[in-house]
Amino acid sequence: MMLGLAAIGAVIVASVLIGVWGVRAARSTPDFLVASRSIVPGWNALAIAGEYVSAASVLGLAGLLVKNGVGAMWYAVGFTAGYVLVAALVAGPMRRSGAYTVPDFAEYRLASPRLRRMCGLVVLVIMLLYLLPQFKAAGVVLELVSGIPYWIGVVGAGLVVSSTIAVGGMRSATYVQAFHYLVKLAFIAGPAVALFALAGPERRDAALNPIAADPGWTRPLLDLDGSGHSLLSTVSVLVATTLGAMGLPHVVMRFHTVAGARAARRVAVSVIVLLGFFYLFPVVYGLLGRVVTPDPEETDVVPVLVPGAIVPGTLGAVLTALVAAGAFAAFLSTSSGLLLALAGGLSHDLFGGSLSRLRLGVVVGTVLAVALALPAADVDINVLVGWAFAVAASTFCPLLTLGIWWRGLTATGATVGLLIGAGSSTGAALASAVLDLEPGPVSILLAQPALWTVPLAFASMALASRPGSVPGWAGEAVLRLHVPGRHSTGDTDAIPRPRPGNRLDADRGTG
Repeated sequence: MMLGLAAIGAVIVASVLIGVWGVRAARSTPDFLVASRSIVPGWNALAIAGEYVSAASVLGLAGLLVKNGVGAMWYAVGFTAGYVLVAALVAGPMRRSGAYTVPDFAEYRLASPRLRRMCGLVVLVIMLLYLLPQFKAAGVVLELVSGIPYWIGVVGAGLVVSSTIAVGGMRSATYVQAFHYLVKLAFIAGPAVALFALAGPERRDAALNPIAADPGWTRPLLDLDGSGHSLLSTVSVLVATTLGAMGLPHVVMRFHTVAGARAARRVAVSVIVLLGFFYLFPVVYGLLGRVVTPDPEETDVVPVLVPGAIVPGTLGAVLTALVAAGAFAAFLSTSSGLLLALAGGLSHDLFGGSLSRLRLGVVVGTVLAVALALPAADVDINVLVGWAFAVAASTFCPLLTLGIWWRGLTATGATVGLLIGAGSSTGAALASAVLDLEPGPVSILLAQPALWTVPLAFASMALASRPGSVPGWAGEAVLRLHVPGRHSTGDTDAIPRPRPGNRLDADRGTG
């Protein structure tokens, strides 16, 4: 118990010290939100990987393997494949736009302050849905390894993250998150390799060859509700996780912390490698957990339970402490990026973000997330993360894709698509939680609605964008997102410009 608390405490202290080191440069809005575009690609890639490998990745993926079988690995495929699309379709053009946030981009591209505010509200929904499982994970892990009540863990974790981010902004978050990726890799991967070696031949064989004990567990597709519609479940999850990554606001913000579009693409490719390597290790905990901790009620904390089940005694306690510290680092790094994006949505995008308002936005966002996480102790981590990805896939994915690649998108079309995408995805998620439905296609499409809400949002945006209402400057605005050396501060007066102070000067000749 004390070992786990000490390991988590060491991670917290190191995180705070690194965060304080980054405070010295957070003196303006560009400093706070995008570190004045001065983060080198290597650090940025580590930071994005640290931010993206969340509590759902460390704890939830292993739990899903125990509960649903090897088909749960499709979650890891989707999480990683999303960055392939980000690198191919979004990273370079978004960096050339010079926008801080997705709402910033919407106003730059479509010249609509009203659309900007609507996007700010969508940011709040996505970020809160994503923050809840992070705070829940912090409370659960602390309670498990130290006996601290769940609510104290949630509140304490909120204080740690918000205090670091509120004073240091993106620069602090970047260095802390890069550190957290290395901590997670060492504290999750190292014990995973050791536990697999210490498990013994009988347990290793059972973990790698579970067909004799449970043939259904080895099915290659994901059967979410046990209804047998595994192909539908798998495709629904892949659509949500892959396209959702394109629309996550905290992911998009990251591509403005480097010097140009080329660097943004390099960062995205590097992240794919880092994520692909890391996701090997939660799978190890899931395979071992299926043998030594088969209780389906404990799925959210499987990686923390596996060491003690395989190696009782001092060595098991040490390995448990390391895994717990790695899981807590996952919470800290992801929450940092989410709170920055949430602060941007609250202050920068909705109320005109001065530095003081951005810092206040971090505090307000933390209070909201903690208040919602306190009663969510019994909610499955992966359910909440799935909803966040579904909403992102159904709103910002079509907005960014069409806004970057189709000159015909209009403010009216984007508004209609966002309303329909956000309403259908959140409505489906709420219906799946409230209604007592029989397992089958309907329950799957409500629990994982991206398969139908994403095409609906795309179609709505396209159909509501009437050709006659496309402004004359739309072609030039799209061209500037794709042509190296063209930038949004050019001399074409017809190009819409956001409110002063709300966006960075676009990169010049760095595409």
